[in-house]
Amino acid sequence: MTKNTMILGIETSCDETAAAVVENGTMIRSNIVASQIKSHKRFGGVVPEIASRHHVEQITLVCEAALEEAKVTWNEIDAVAVTQGPGLVGALLVGISAAKALAFSKGIPLVAVNHIAGHIYANRLVADMHFPLVALIVSGGHTELVYMPEHGVYHLIGETRDDAAGEAFDKVARVLGLPYPGGPEIDRLSREAENPIEFPRAWLEEGSYDFSFSGLKSAVLNYVHNAEQRGEAINKANVAAGFQESVIEVLVEKTLRAVGEYGAKQLLVAGGVAANLGLREKMTAAAQKHAVELVIPPLKLCTDNAAMIAAAGTINYLKGVRADLSLNANPGLQLT
Repeated sequence: MTKNTMILGIETSCDETAAAVVENGTMIRSNIVASQIKSHKRFGGVVPEIASRHHVEQITLVCEAALEEAKVTWNEIDAVAVTQGPGLVGALLVGISAAKALAFSKGIPLVAVNHIAGHIYANRLVADMHFPLVALIVSGGHTELVYMPEHGVYHLIGETRDDAAGEAFDKVARVLGLPYPGGPEIDRLSREAENPIEFPRAWLEEGSYDFSFSGLKSAVLNYVHNAEQRGEAINKANVAAGFQESVIEVLVEKTLRAVGEYGAKQLLVAGGVAANLGLREKMTAAAQKHAVELVIPPLKLCTDNAAMIAAAGTINYLKGVRADLSLNANPGLQLT
């Protein structure tokens, strides 16, 4: 009988201090997340130094809670998987330091995980992965299209050339006077729109799978500022809906084009913006039209968590990938 693989995952790349235990890369035994949203809300965004301090305060507590909730002992943990990057360097260092200390003291392997790979493997916690597949990762710092012929092999076929989708959402929300985090607020407000404003779509050169949202963001800012200068009131719902429709149309069309070109059996959507209901609805309809299997994690697995790091870490562990105690944070770590 094959022994079950039990991995402790640690995630501290931004403003969530998280630890989780995952069995065989697919079964969540525990998934503890200490959120910092309240601390950063008054600043309108994440303050790196504050995030790092909160990680220091919470990291031991979430690791202990993860083992307790999973009802496992250290003797049952096969390895510690930790986010190496990308992310905020100070925040990453807290998780990596904790993971190295635990791996060394318990005499178990240390496995480094790419944060983007973690988002992709959040999908494996809800469905089997069928290769070849295409994954769209949309978050506050990343917008990427990835082709995967097999487990743990990533080919980047498209990425943002400027603002990530989530970053654009937050900046537009700030201009509209919406609270942080802005993405969920724009999604909610969009549903109240009667006449969405028509904003431009950035398709880039023909055949490109890259994305660009800087021009769209500027178009929204100009619309709002011009209205203010004329003393005209703006309909925030119409602006939010127009902006969101522009982002979603480009994301959906380019993603489904990649699915067709690469002959993907499955389409995965991951990252914090995957929680956007408008994106989920449009992507679901497009996937049905193109007869491709679509997997999107539940909302709690779209945002940063450690279960996804443990799931991706399981693949690295089974492939024999190991890190040593010289492991350092890499805030610009590339997926490929």
